[in-house]
Amino acid sequence: MEIDLTGGMAGNGAVGAQDLIKESSTATFVADVVEASQDVPVIVDFWAPWCGPCKQLTPLLESAVRQAQGMVKMVKINIDDNPEIAQQLRVQSIPAVFAFRNGQPVDGFMGVQPESQVKSFVQRLTGAQGPSPVEQALEHGKAALEATDFGTAAQAFSQAIEADPANIQAIAGLAKCFLADNNLERAQQVLDTAPAGAHHADLDSARATLELARQAAEAGDVASLKAKVAADPKDFQARFDLAVALNVDGDRQGAVDQLLDIIAADREWNEQAARNQLLKFFEAYGSQDEITQTGRRRLSSILFS
Repeated sequence: MEIDLTGGMAGNGAVGAQDLIKESSTATFVADVVEASQDVPVIVDFWAPWCGPCKQLTPLLESAVRQAQGMVKMVKINIDDNPEIAQQLRVQSIPAVFAFRNGQPVDGFMGVQPESQVKSFVQRLTGAQGPSPVEQALEHGKAALEATDFGTAAQAFSQAIEADPANIQAIAGLAKCFLADNNLERAQQVLDTAPAGAHHADLDSARATLELARQAAEAGDVASLKAKVAADPKDFQARFDLAVALNVDGDRQGAVDQLLDIIAADREWNEQAARNQLLKFFEAYGSQDEITQTGRRRLSSILFS
């Protein structure tokens, strides 16, 4: 299968992103925020390099701003370098976010917020109703991915990335398309474009799937591994390799069963390798997957029996 990515990840989105999102300072705050907010709302993100929660929130804000397609701008202020503005706005802790309209702060919040709340915050400023074009592309891509129409899914995710290059869900979705095509190198390239330190269930799932696919190359074929396990049920390494091979072969339930058998017999084998591998499977399948949910219950039953 060939995935057509004409126009894929390259595009003009990055130029627009530079116009919409910028670093500012005490010297340029009036021009970047007060004056600029006379035309469109401006979101001010107060952050610092040492602030872990800031690293979680900022990518969500940037994504929501890009999806608004010019109806709102974003300015980032490093409070270590520019403490005066934070003091004037009585910022007590970071991350702290303020929205300016017509030169005045009109809304804001402190602390990390869920992605849905961040989107609602931006939509209140823009007055937007309904899903944005990026959100529509994401939904189209997810539906196509679920239907195993990987070419259509890849094009939809690429459109979302073109408009919002840092969109984590689109990056994860496009990577999964390449993984389905067994193009591990291209999948890695796509995942490498995710913002540093970014975490999202879809992104973590794609990363885990890539790691499992690389493991599979060393696992061996299913038939020979089944024969080894049948000859010696206590050959845990063969059973472990069989689990990896079954997972790549699409038999996820069989893969989980093999690892649970190892854990039930010897949970400490090879420094809990079976349990660690099982958790990688669950991460790749996703928390809402039925096999993940039943597998976690069975794992808990074994560990706490």
